[in-house]
Amino acid sequence: MRIRAAVLREVGAERPYAGSAPMVLEELELQDPGPGEVLVRITAAGVCHSDLSVIDGNRIRPLPMALGHEAAGTVVDTGPGVADVVPGDQVVLVYVPSCGHCRYCSSGRPALCPDAAAANGRGDLVRGGSRLRTPDGEEVRHHLGVSGFADHAVVDRTSLVVIDKDIEPGTAALFGCAMLTGFGAVMHTAHVRPGESVAVFGLGGVGQAAVMSAAVAGAHPLIAVDPVPAKQQLALELGATHACSPDELAEVLAAHSPGGVDVALEVVGSAAVLRGAYDATARGGRTVSVGLPHPDAEVSLPAMNLVAENRSVLGSYMGSSQPQQDIPAMIALWRAGRLPVHKLATAELPLDEINTAMDNLADGKAVRQVLLPAAP
Repeated sequence: MRIRAAVLREVGAERPYAGSAPMVLEELELQDPGPGEVLVRITAAGVCHSDLSVIDGNRIRPLPMALGHEAAGTVVDTGPGVADVVPGDQVVLVYVPSCGHCRYCSSGRPALCPDAAAANGRGDLVRGGSRLRTPDGEEVRHHLGVSGFADHAVVDRTSLVVIDKDIEPGTAALFGCAMLTGFGAVMHTAHVRPGESVAVFGLGGVGQAAVMSAAVAGAHPLIAVDPVPAKQQLALELGATHACSPDELAEVLAAHSPGGVDVALEVVGSAAVLRGAYDATARGGRTVSVGLPHPDAEVSLPAMNLVAENRSVLGSYMGSSQPQQDIPAMIALWRAGRLPVHKLATAELPLDEINTAMDNLADGKAVRQVLLPAAP
């Protein structure tokens, strides 16, 4: 079928992106779903730093590529072997598929599936190859098995979770990346316990998701750290007990968590911020790296301090989550009023304004923008 998708052909475009237009809406041919695959009409797609990092060259991906990895949609058709999903189902798309049988998938850690990681790195679906072509036959790569900046996508069955039909698409999309990552980092990687002190460094979509999840976990005090006042204010609305800029953090810690916090989550993707989060962690505490840094970035930590103070430094990819379990659990908490996910969406834009959305993200103006493909 013929679809419209946002395609990146070159990295390193000059900003503003609204002028240089690195993302171009193109007509592509989308193949029918193969065995174990599903055709989805995209109804909403969130704009994440992982998309921006491909555009600016910090995350190297094969090109041309149809971007977008956080999305919701409606099932249109299924390929052979898919029996538990039917046309009309509303689904959340997940940016890490899984093979289902490796030692990581079998032990409940699908985010670490090596077959899925290799496929995502190549821009393939997990069963091999791309389903996207230009009208003249040029192959276009998939972004993290989703390519959600489009009006339709073919994805692997393991790249989607069926959800209730009454959830607004703009809210539903956020469960697939921002919430899955932030919630999982708090609940699964850090295992935050009631009464533990927590600091979240970086208040974009994933950071704000971590804030509201830490509030659900019973963290106290819960300190949100970001240089942007508007993001600090949103964090307070989402459950943070205190919010401050990085320059104010030492004063806030001295007043409310002397000696540091039990759990510090770095959600920026910066080695310098990760070191700052480590320095803000108390003796015996856990420092969790959630943001994706540049592949060449390194961090230096004091080895004696790590041992003598019984510290832990943990990585959290996709929040160490199990999407088929965690997304329904988060939706239940959202329905109960405990996870105000809808507050993360600070703007809704048509797909045509994707380059403007990337400018807003790069400028730090937005928490989570939602693109609406307006598919027929």
